[in-house]
Amino acid sequence: MAQALRPNTAGGLFATDGKPHPLQDTLLAVTLVLGVTSFITALVDEDLHLLSSWTGLVGIITGAYGQWVSETTRERFGLILGLGAAGVGFFLGMAHGGLFGGLVD
Repeated sequence: MAQALRPNTAGGLFATDGKPHPLQDTLLAVTLVLGVTSFITALVDEDLHLLSSWTGLVGIITGAYGQWVSETTRERFGLILGLGAAGVGFFLGMAHGGLFGGLVD
């Protein structure tokens, strides 16, 4: 009955390897913050297209690099959510005026 006392660490969506990943966790947090900022500003007002398009672009870049260096499912799951929000915010910002809309003629 000794096997009944072993925890099941192989299963579960958010299983981790038990090691710290400071770079990956930082990229995850930055991508989520940039993605949510880009998404919300793109939906709130069309005049915020500079903020939404730039934060979306930087969020896409940090999320892509985060996916490249990620090691656990938890990191990849959060990065995909941040990438999706950053992508939608970026494209809405581009549709409302773009990265340089009104600044460069």
